[in-house]
Order: sequence, then C-alpha cells, then structure tokens
Amino acid sequence: MGMVKIVLPPEYPYLFETHLHTSRGSACANCSPTDAAKAYKKMGYSGIIITEHNWGGNTAISRHLGWEDWVRKFVRGYEEAEIWGRKNDLMVLWGYESCFDATEFLILGLTPDFLLKYPEIRYAGVEEQYRIVHEAGGIVVHAHPFREAYHIPKVRLYPEYVDAIEGLNCAHITLYRDKEMYNRKAIKYANENDFPITAGSDAHSVRLRGGGMAFKTMPRSGRHFIARLLSREDYLLSDGETWYDAYGKPLAEVEFN
Repeated sequence: MGMVKIVLPPEYPYLFETHLHTSRGSACANCSPTDAAKAYKKMGYSGIIITEHNWGGNTAISRHLGWEDWVRKFVRGYEEAEIWGRKNDLMVLWGYESCFDATEFLILGLTPDFLLKYPEIRYAGVEEQYRIVHEAGGIVVHAHPFREAYHIPKVRLYPEYVDAIEGLNCAHITLYRDKEMYNRKAIKYANENDFPITAGSDAHSVRLRGGGMAFKTMPRSGRHFIARLLSREDYLLSDGETWYDAYGKPLAEVEFN
C-alpha cells in the first residue's frame, strides 16, 4: 500500500492509528517518529498511538541498560512524535506492544511514567501484566491473536487477561497476503467472548497505512480513548480496505483515493 489520502465517512471524521512502530524503539521498523507523524497527518489521521516493541520483543533499546535508562530511551520515539504532533494538530498517545514468546499485547491508556512507577512490569507474566496495567488504569489488547508466522510457535489465547481484541490488523491484508482469515478468526473470537474490537495498521514504515478507528467526536486523551473503546461508543473500524462497525461487521465500502 502506497501513500494515500483516506476518505473518511462524513459522520466519523476523527481517525486514530492504534498500532504503530518506529525505528526509535522497534528494531524491525524503518521510519522515524517524526516521519511517521508527518505521514499520518498527511493521510488524514487525527491521532496515532506509538506502540513500540518492549523488552520482551524486538526492541531497539539495549536490554543491558538499567531500568530508568532503558525507559528514558524507550519513550524517546513517543516524545519526538508528540512534540511534532502538538505543533501540527495531531494527537500522539503512548502505548507499547508487550511480547511473551511471540504472543503479543498492546498496552493502551497509560503514560510513560507508568513504566517508572511499576518497574515490576519488566518481569511480569501475562496474568501479572493484566493486574498491574489495570491497577494503573490502562487496558490490555490481544494483538493479532491468530497470526501464524515462522517466529510464532503457536496460537495462545488469554481471555481472562485481556480487555479487548485486535480484530483488524492491516498487515494481514498488505504483508501477510491472503491472510484475512487471521482477522476473521479474531473478530469471531472477540464477539463470542464479548470483547471490544480494535483496528490498526501494525505499521513499521510510512508505506503501511489505512488501519484504525474512526470516531464521531475527537477523543480527549488516552484514558478517554479507551473508555470509548470499552463502551463501543460511536466508532468505525478499518483494515485499510473496508469499513466495519464496532463488532467487525462490514459496511458499504468507502473508496480510498
């Protein structure tokens, strides 16, 4: 998918990216935070959530650093993008993608201070992660739960320890060719368990675009964003090609220029 300008449904003009990696924090990404922010703004997004790979995943930050030094470097990408966004009317929120032997979760609704306040998160398992994130006021989203790849030993589900499911992942359309089945399985699983559904691009460069959540009114903060997600309040989902309602049901197609 190349650079496009997204045509949003008229009643849902505020589009948010929920899954974005940059080269500052994710070793597998090749776009800087500022370049990513500029690209999203140009495409018509109102906000982005920076979700770098954490210490358990493909982080770009040395694991040999002390915790405070590691955190300071880990959040620099978010800080860089947020500075640009504040000057250019793009909301930039912080999150991260945690990894447990290739099973991954998006941690949303918090601020970087969370990592310094809860250093025990570094050694937490899936169950403990859920407790700590909830104590801090955030949520845990199971990212691409049914993805299959050489580095993923097996699909593992944790319905007791997540708050939402990433039902639409743009990478399943653009990178994992003909793998929309991953999204279909995720949507089915979410609805069977009454989980809210998120959508995102899983972008690692400025060329992977189109996924996200479009709102009727602008979220005010990260906490407000997750409150609206959990209540399924007035948003649509996109995988970069098709619009869906909050339960993953396809709507009439909206063309992309």
